[in-house]
Order: sequence, then C-alpha cells, then structure tokens
Amino acid sequence: MSDPLDALHEPVRPVDPDPAFAARLRARLEREVLAAPRPDREDAMTSTISRGAALALHSITPYIAVPDAAAALDFYVDAFGAVRRGDPIVMPDGRVGHAEVAIGDSVLMLAEPFPEMGVVAPRGGESSVSMRLEVPDPDAVVDRAVELGARLERPVSDSPYGRGGVVVDPAGHRWMVSREAAAGLPLQVGDVAYASLWRRDVGAAERFYGAVLGWSVEPDHTGQGRRVTSTAQHLGMHGGQDVATTMCCYAVQDVDATVALVRAAGGTAAEPIEERFGRTATCVDDQGIPFAVFAMAPGSTRPDTTVAAALTYLTIEVPDAGRARAFYGTVLGWGFHPGRVPEGWQAVSASGGDVSPATGLLGGAGAASVVPMFVVDDVAAAVAAVRDAGGTADDPADAGYGVSARCTDDQGAAFWVVRY
Repeated sequence: MSDPLDALHEPVRPVDPDPAFAARLRARLEREVLAAPRPDREDAMTSTISRGAALALHSITPYIAVPDAAAALDFYVDAFGAVRRGDPIVMPDGRVGHAEVAIGDSVLMLAEPFPEMGVVAPRGGESSVSMRLEVPDPDAVVDRAVELGARLERPVSDSPYGRGGVVVDPAGHRWMVSREAAAGLPLQVGDVAYASLWRRDVGAAERFYGAVLGWSVEPDHTGQGRRVTSTAQHLGMHGGQDVATTMCCYAVQDVDATVALVRAAGGTAAEPIEERFGRTATCVDDQGIPFAVFAMAPGSTRPDTTVAAALTYLTIEVPDAGRARAFYGTVLGWGFHPGRVPEGWQAVSASGGDVSPATGLLGGAGAASVVPMFVVDDVAAAVAAVRDAGGTADDPADAGYGVSARCTDDQGAAFWVVRY
C-alpha cells in the first residue's frame, strides 16, 4: 500500500525565472557587492592592498625572470604605469622568488633567476618571447621607456593594424607597445555611437567649441540642437539644459530588454520609440546621469577617436563609483579594472577590450556628470584658445598617455584636451 502522503505530494515542476525579477535581483546584488567601502574600513583596506590587487587573473599570465627584481619593478611602474600587487617574496638566500604588478587589466608576475631550476633571464640580445602592451599613446610610452633605460628596437610607426613600436627593457624582455587601429572595427555593445554636449546656452557653446576645436555645426529645427559637421564622429550640442553634461547614446542589441535592465538597476527609462536611425530609448541612471540606448545596425563600425577634434575619452564622474559599476555592468555588460587614481575605474566591454571612446568612472564627485576629452594638435595652443574664449584651463602636463589639460568652457562645464 502506498503512503497517502506520497499520493498527495505535488510533483516539482521547474519554471523559468521571470526575466524582470532576475534583472532586479542581479542589480541589487551587484550594488551590494560593489558598494564603496565604509569609511571605517577604507584606510585599513588601502593600506594593505594596492589598487591593482583586486584584478582577477586571465587565462594566460606572463611569468618572467629578471636579473634584478627591484629594478624591474621600478621600471615597469615608471615606464608602463604598472601598479604593485603586494610585497615581493624574498627567499632565504636573498633572491626574489615572486613579485607581481598590474598593468592595465592584466597581471605580470616575475622572479629573479633560479638556474638550478632551469629558470633564467634573457641573455644579452636574445629574448624568446615578446609581450604586446596595449596603450592609448604608444609614442609617449616608448619615449618614456627609452629614457628609463630600455633599448629602442623599432621606432613607433603606423600600420594597417594600428600604431606601435618595440623596446627591449633593461631586464632583456621585448615589448611591442601598440595601439590597435580602432576605426573600422565593429561597433560593440556599450560603445558610444552619438554624444551631445548639454549646455544652458547652445549659441555660446557653438561659438566656444568652434574657437577651441574648430567645430562647424548646423542647427536643427528646434533651435536648441546643433549637429557637428566637421568630424566623422556623430557629435552634437543641445541647449536649454540646467545641468551641463555629455549625453551619450550607447549601442545595444535589444532596446526593450535594455530598458528593463535600466529600470531593474534603479534607473528610469522612457518607452522605446522608432527613430530614423533605429529603435531608441532615453534613460537616466541611478545617480541622475541622462543617456540613451539604440539598437545598432549590423555592420556598424567604430569611428577614429585619435584624430584632431575627436571625442577620445569620457569620464563618468559620480558620487558613488560602486553603484555606477553595478549599474553600467548590469545595463551595458561593462567590466572594470582599477584606474590610476583613487576611486578611478576603467571600463571594458563584455568582450574584454576597451569601449569606444575609452571610458572611465571616477567616484567621490559632488554631482554626477560625464566629462569629455577631445584630441587637439597642440595642447598649449588649445589652452590659449580656451582662455581667449572666456573659459579656464590648467597648464598642459604630461599625463603618461599624452600631454593634457583640464579646462572649463565659458559656461563652467568641464572638459579635457589631449595630444597623444
């Protein structure tokens, strides 16, 4: 005789989770995990781990032997902007058995030679392995490496694959310092396909950026919009805005699904509409930054962000970097690796490469906004033009990736100029 309770037992019937609920749960969990450290913990954390310590290892990590680990670590920090990961491990005989640095989103491990184990450093003029280092400005990095003792093997030059040169570091390792040719590569989810400078007075913005960047524009039918006609990028301006920012339109695969993610992650989104360039929706993130998403067309490609007057970099300045990482990770699939400054993070696409234009997050801002950086031929001349046009500008400085200066326009909105 069967057990009556077994007869009454309802069979388990698995069902697929509700997509909207799953998105809300993911966004909530990410906000908790990525939340900024509490003030009482922050000092202790930053005193015991480096900015690069949070990086996860990739599938392949280079592990090299160097004659002098201390000198090699100094070189990689000064020449390539590396960040030390913890303290070197010193063996009883005084040799460094293990050390690590983070370079961009990757980890480099090194040790001094242990010939008894078959671990040797390169011999003079010989190196069996080359390492490719992706940087925004290969000219500046190669020049700095040579100044610090590297041997120039191949000067920086252009090729169909990008721009780059080759140096051999003082330890004997060969580095291919490169910047991939971005123009013509496929547009990816999270790339900015259109950007508009939102300002209070669009007429003043037209005059200012025409004087500083040489932009030519044409007005739209509303009188508040301007389309930049002198660049290959899709750029514009829009007036009548109380808060100055850069409104970015991000490429996505499915606008309706992205709208659901925006709402689940704590932002707001209007219902999608059909425009002449495709389906789109206007949104606001959970810290008040307006943006838009649109369905990218098959075959769309990235513009060149390295030519004069191009928008080359965006900094999303927010009060809370942890919340921003959670939001844009959920909505656009971005990942992040530590930047060069405290509370700074570099965005990477779901495929693992930089987004276009390159984009960073900076936490601790008093108000949320997106600050653009534009390429110029001569930073000193651009700074002079900014001041002549009624704006303000810091003096040009070498930032490692190029010479740059932070500026404000004649309406008080921040932007950067750079010469790679």
